[in-house]
Amino acid sequence: MNELYLAQVNIAKRLAPMDDPIMQDFVNNLDRINALADKSEGFVWRLKDEDKDLGATVFQDDTLLINMSVWKNSKALFDYTYNSAHIEIFKRKKEWFGKMKMKHMAFWYVPKGYEPTFQDAKDRLDYLNKHGETPYAFTFKSKFTVSDSLNYKPLL
Repeated sequence: MNELYLAQVNIAKRLAPMDDPIMQDFVNNLDRINALADKSEGFVWRLKDEDKDLGATVFQDDTLLINMSVWKNSKALFDYTYNSAHIEIFKRKKEWFGKMKMKHMAFWYVPKGYEPTFQDAKDRLDYLNKHGETPYAFTFKSKFTVSDSLNYKPLL
């Protein structure tokens, strides 16, 4: 069987344009937090800033910031998210981002070497919002395994 990794998408609705003073401290920390992800144990891939313009088209909202990455497993992603300097920025999210009514984060498994697309991310978020947490699209709240994912037939 081919090795599968954990893909994640996280979207946030910014309170102001990226060049607005409200967003300045967030922007000032982006390179540092991205570099931290890049060197984190279990990190595989992340969407680069230069590729993000297409995301606004797929999600039909140019006020969204879209973060996608791939990790060797959920422990690696959890450790980066909650047990590294990333948590400092995460705790400040209300300064820069509005509350979203829909679920804005989703995980799913992808084959080793696969880079998720914006359409993949949108499909998983849409599925999660419609069907709740399943092995097809889930969050840290669920502990779905690769095996769960392989055996699940999504309601498409």
